[in-house]
Amino acid sequence: MKKTTILAITIIMALATQFRSFAQENGSPYELDWTTDAIWTGLGLAGSAGGLLIIQNKDDLTLEEFNNLNIDDINGIDRWAAGNHSESASKLSDIPFAFSFGSPFLLLFDDEINDHTGQIAVLYIETLATTATMYSFTAGLIDRSRPYVYDDSGDTSMSRRLSNNGQRSFYAGHVAASATATFFAAKVYSDFNPDAAGKAWVWAGAATVPAVVAYLRIEAGQHFLTDVTLGYVLGAATGILVPELHKKKNDNLSVYPSVGRNNMTGDAYRGMALRLTF
Repeated sequence: MKKTTILAITIIMALATQFRSFAQENGSPYELDWTTDAIWTGLGLAGSAGGLLIIQNKDDLTLEEFNNLNIDDINGIDRWAAGNHSESASKLSDIPFAFSFGSPFLLLFDDEINDHTGQIAVLYIETLATTATMYSFTAGLIDRSRPYVYDDSGDTSMSRRLSNNGQRSFYAGHVAASATATFFAAKVYSDFNPDAAGKAWVWAGAATVPAVVAYLRIEAGQHFLTDVTLGYVLGAATGILVPELHKKKNDNLSVYPSVGRNNMTGDAYRGMALRLTF
């Protein structure tokens, strides 16, 4: 057996051992399953790569198709953004976009969360891979001209307007990824600190960052309002639901005995109470 093969097997076994060690860490509200999460993450990464290939192989807009474009054919909710092409807004959007990806790392300043870094890292990669797969296949299979394709001011070159990149307006990938990251961070923080006084500010920040990205992407002529709205909703939902699906069984469900007296009738009662928290 070649040395490289032995090394590869050793690395895989080491990673598997490490994975099992933090899959069901004590003190964490989450638990991972080696088989399920390995398959989920693998499919997510493979799906992202497959979707990216579809995007790269999209056809450019033909002159005939370009000449048939009509702003009046755009729905009323989106029509006002047609022709937007701000380069400065496009560059500015990269700032909150980059910050959003780093937002989960702020969780490491929380000592309790920091003790479960490996587990959170797996969850974060899995969450981002899920969003990337959904976005890349959608953007690769659906043609919708970006707002800058409708720019008749002369500021946008014809080659850019005809490029296949201009056919990826639906839906907003930057916004979806940004919302996924920030809402993931807020969800994890809240699950580790359910009684924290500052949770409202954490969620407000999580909601604001992708909203800023969405606004700037519209100004940049990259997307219409419906594009960023769908990206925001799908990204936020993924960032919340993936961690929620990994919460320990019945961790948010408690059943306990309850005794008391009915204030209306004065009758005493005994029973069981059920509490479900999110």
